[in-house]
Amino acid sequence: MVGEKKETDRDLIGAWTKRCYFAGRAVMDSLLRPHDLGSVQWYVLYQLATTGPTMQRDLVRLLAIERATMTGIVATLVLKGLVEQEPDRADQRQKLLRITATGAKLWGELPDLSFIRSVAFDGIDDADIAIAVKVLQTATERLENLLQKGTAS
Repeated sequence: MVGEKKETDRDLIGAWTKRCYFAGRAVMDSLLRPHDLGSVQWYVLYQLATTGPTMQRDLVRLLAIERATMTGIVATLVLKGLVEQEPDRADQRQKLLRITATGAKLWGELPDLSFIRSVAFDGIDDADIAIAVKVLQTATERLENLLQKGTAS
């Protein structure tokens, strides 16, 4: 039909990236639900269990989520007894997070989620994955630079 636009790969890359992310997250959430955890709570526990105590502000940056969202997630994890939060010695306004003994015990009982990556990417050529990473990295950097400059040109 005249005037109809055919979707191109450039039009679809964002949609497929988003669908892949949400599909992976849905698998995570379904496996974590019996443990009363969500995927972002899992990422916080992962960081604390594998790296050790971490500043809350660093988790905000690392996970690319809003500060208010992180505050709620941490409050929930503290309430569950999985994480403890203490004021930083240098700046009392900043909070240092660490996993508790209860959190470490739960971490040891959680399913290994690495199979999600395997299901998604095994059998795909490493060179193709490298190209996909490069394309998404470049696009992300361009958009972040646009935001820093201000979206009005």
